[in-house]
Amino acid sequence: MKHTKIIDLLTGKNLLHEVKAKGWVKTFRNNQFIALNDGSTINNIQCVLDLEKFPAELLKKIHTGSALSITGTLVESKGAGQNVEIQVSKLKVYGEANPEEYPIQPKKHSLEFLRENAHLRIRTNMFGAIMRVRSTLAFAVHKYFQDNGFFYFNAPIITGSDAEGAGEMFRVTALDLNNLPKNEQGEVDTKEDFFGKTTNLTVSGQLEAETYAMALGSVYTFGPTFRAENSNTSRHLAEFWMIEPEVAFNDLDDNMDLAEDFIKSVLRYTLEKCEDDLIFLDKRLKEEEKNKPMAERSEMSLLEKLQFVIDNNFKRVSYTEAIDILRNCKPNKNKKFKYVIDEWGADLQSEHERYLVEKHFKCPVILFDYPAEIKAFYMRLNEDEKTVRAMDILFPGIGEIVGGSEREERYDVLLEKMKKLGIDEEELWWYLDTRKFGTAPHSGFGLGFERLVLFTTGMTNIRDVIPFPRTPQNAEF
Repeated sequence: MKHTKIIDLLTGKNLLHEVKAKGWVKTFRNNQFIALNDGSTINNIQCVLDLEKFPAELLKKIHTGSALSITGTLVESKGAGQNVEIQVSKLKVYGEANPEEYPIQPKKHSLEFLRENAHLRIRTNMFGAIMRVRSTLAFAVHKYFQDNGFFYFNAPIITGSDAEGAGEMFRVTALDLNNLPKNEQGEVDTKEDFFGKTTNLTVSGQLEAETYAMALGSVYTFGPTFRAENSNTSRHLAEFWMIEPEVAFNDLDDNMDLAEDFIKSVLRYTLEKCEDDLIFLDKRLKEEEKNKPMAERSEMSLLEKLQFVIDNNFKRVSYTEAIDILRNCKPNKNKKFKYVIDEWGADLQSEHERYLVEKHFKCPVILFDYPAEIKAFYMRLNEDEKTVRAMDILFPGIGEIVGGSEREERYDVLLEKMKKLGIDEEELWWYLDTRKFGTAPHSGFGLGFERLVLFTTGMTNIRDVIPFPRTPQNAEF
């Protein structure tokens, strides 16, 4: 008999029929009641044993974490907590989990302990819920773009360019590190390397996506990106996933409209598809909030926060207006901010972004028209020649979740900006070509997928929303 997923068994459609379930033991009570879970849902199915039918030696192999195959009749449950249960007729133990060695026992574990056991933490209710939500969000991303006429574009992971211009990139090489070839200047001769030049892991697929938008109209990338930023914080990863749409003929307003509609759509879809998991995560967050001082507690639950984002328009505010608000706010005047805002041109930090969202406007905020000096070279220069057509979306608890812009499509302006910033025009000759041949206005944005998962699940550390986090001094698993 083929086994049925527990999520389907719990619907009760096979009531009074013989069924087979396979999964892992969550709990085993009184040598009679097995709570079985196969990962298809956060909910377990109760399996009831007739002790006279099963030898004691077999029952001794059943512990939390053991893998089982169970056959029996699906019946209405007499006990509280479940609608149906399996009256077990056959039982097979695939793999035991010695309780003296198995670390994931039915008790509360610290998040740090679970990170150290990332290969097993998925077996907890919390991480099962997080990763099902992550999977659904990923599908929702593709669904949104496919439903709206975008083409999926795979940007290269190995690249010779630095899209962000920050230089925090991982080097890719096939050279023997114990016997590096040197040139006449005594430097490493990268011409001897596999690609004949210096190459790195990408920090963004944006520049390449722009070239495809100039022919296909609307494209998006969704893939891994890498940043060698030595930041050991709850908001940084060395390996993460980026969503980057790029659209020909879109201006900054179109870009803001797209980003807002996209975020609302994927959250709406995930709320619908992951109801049980999000209810569980909502309850978890409420318990966490009880341990915080009253002043630090969130005004909304996780589910309320998600619905609030879906139901309300994002507030659109210029950088200049935001600076005025921040400069005159109490935390700034009383020097409560770690980075005090003194003048126009300051690069906003997470504390400033969260103040605007959580305290001042109390809704998601889109900031636009940033100073050119603090933004990337590819952003379109405004007529004031001081600001660029950039936009960031700020979320409660997260700060910046989206960064985007209308791109600089004018060849001469782009070239001048690159020269001013010392960006090698020969390295990006192909990018400049798109401004020489049929240039057109176009816009796009980048959304760090893990930050979206962080917001959706209510977690506070980005290492807990990716299966195997890569951070400074940590590449385990």
